[in-house]
Amino acid sequence: METARNAELRALAQRLADALPPVVIEVVLTGSVSRGIADELSDIEMLVLTEEQISLNEAFALCEAAGLTETETWGDPATATRRVHGYLDGQSIETIWWFPALAEERYATTPSAEAIANGIALRGGAWLASARARLADYPDELVAERCEAAAERWGGWTPRGILTITRPDTALARLEWLVESAQRVLQIVFAVNRTHQPTAKRLGARVEALAVKPERLAERIEEALAEPDPRRALLTMTELQLDTLALAPTGPNVDRASGWLEGVARELGET
Repeated sequence: METARNAELRALAQRLADALPPVVIEVVLTGSVSRGIADELSDIEMLVLTEEQISLNEAFALCEAAGLTETETWGDPATATRRVHGYLDGQSIETIWWFPALAEERYATTPSAEAIANGIALRGGAWLASARARLADYPDELVAERCEAAAERWGGWTPRGILTITRPDTALARLEWLVESAQRVLQIVFAVNRTHQPTAKRLGARVEALAVKPERLAERIEEALAEPDPRRALLTMTELQLDTLALAPTGPNVDRASGWLEGVARELGET
């Protein structure tokens, strides 16, 4: 059941969508509001499609004419995507602006695919329906491709090399490895569930409904990241990586990574 807070934010998003001019052909509500789980910390996220590509200044003008205040942008301004953030009645709203050709290019990428798969049409809806129908097709080839890509980094160098990031002066390098490994674990888990990978926010809730996953997936990621002992942190993640690869379809990278990580586990397990 939708909470009062979520309904309030959804109504505010609809108000902004209704205030945009006809050059806007489709508006899609995304993020936590579209999934019905917004809370007091949530903002509103919207995808806006225009008939043709517009400039960032034009996007600013359209948002401001619709009622957004204190507008600003983020991200790389050199890309074709336009991003405008502002406030409506004091509520933070993020808008992403695409045009049809760019929408076709970007809709299936991570994390856009998950946002669109859970999106709600506030204006139009034909493109959203088409994109969601195409995203629902998640063939075996795509599962294998994403698992192979995720496993690519795990191997090709001596397993003993992992010990170089157990030194006292390598906290940042170790954390980088742990975070990247966790992201690759999640890529495999969502792929084998034929589900488009979301952001890592509210991870426990994101993975709870997945039918195929390692035991205590979210908890083990948190434990690895919070563990102060370098070897224990790396071993916790390595064991999770191995359990995850056991769920993936066989392939050159997956098979190589499994053998390599077994070697890493042995190195980390030695005292």
